[in-house]
Amino acid sequence: MPQHFLLSRAAKTLTLAQVVRMSDAEAETMFRAVRWSETNGEPVCCHCGGLDAYDCRRPNGALRFRCRACGKDFSITSGTLFASHKLPLRSYLLAVAIFCNEVKGKSMLALSRDLGTSYKCTFMLAHKLREAMASEFKGRTIGGEDKEAEVDSAYFGGYVKPANRREDRIDRRFAENQSGKRKAVIVIRERGGNTLPAVFPNESAALSFIRSRIAKGTTIHADESASWNDLHARYEMKRINHQEAYSADGACTNWAELFFSRLRRAEAGHHHHVAGPYLLRFAQEAAWREDNRRRSNGDQVHVVAGLAMALKPSVDFCGYKQRHVKS
Repeated sequence: MPQHFLLSRAAKTLTLAQVVRMSDAEAETMFRAVRWSETNGEPVCCHCGGLDAYDCRRPNGALRFRCRACGKDFSITSGTLFASHKLPLRSYLLAVAIFCNEVKGKSMLALSRDLGTSYKCTFMLAHKLREAMASEFKGRTIGGEDKEAEVDSAYFGGYVKPANRREDRIDRRFAENQSGKRKAVIVIRERGGNTLPAVFPNESAALSFIRSRIAKGTTIHADESASWNDLHARYEMKRINHQEAYSADGACTNWAELFFSRLRRAEAGHHHHVAGPYLLRFAQEAAWREDNRRRSNGDQVHVVAGLAMALKPSVDFCGYKQRHVKS
């Protein structure tokens, strides 16, 4: 029996002990190499793009640069997802390493204990890392000529607690007895390729999204849900009735089910509640982990750190703590 990848030496190229033993200068050097890879770590002004900047550290020793062209100050994280950070750079590197080391997700409460920060701080940091992972899904198209993709859905959120006494219980399958918060996570997954998740009120609402993201010539595998019937007009379809079999006549949705297995286990084991406005971020995180499951943890840390440093300030959490003041 072949060895599982996570048990192999190739999967473990970075340890938390290595990050903890890093000096502040080593952490700064790593972030500089990730942020300014085109200039071999030499600072580039985020205001004017100037290449002539000198070291001008803050009184507390935090790294800062001053551009000779425009005279403005900037840091390694200025204009990135980690802009206006308060923690040392080594703490951010440690957070990325801990986050990537988990196979099915990382509890934000546990991460706050690991880093010694408040829950709100860790909550925002974890979602910023999910936002960095999600940047890889922008504009992604699945499939193509002679390729196969699978489409499936699962519902999350909107749990209605049953009444204590049997005679008081209602049938929670009816719409009038539901909370209205339940949403469908739709996943498109190419066999041997990439994964693309999305969130909609129901399966039928996802048809236009599926048509725009699956290339023509792709063979689609789906279950017998009536929501997918309209896809027959555009694609070759293979349907599987899960009441009879999980796989039959070459049709199955096992690749899509692998994604939902990871997301369900993350919900049950770590997060306990993945719903509402953040459901899409959790789904994107599960998809990213599924697509990168054969990469070493060191590579994953470099990729996530690079994505975070390439993004602008967070669209979800920029000014999050100040919203009570604005209101």
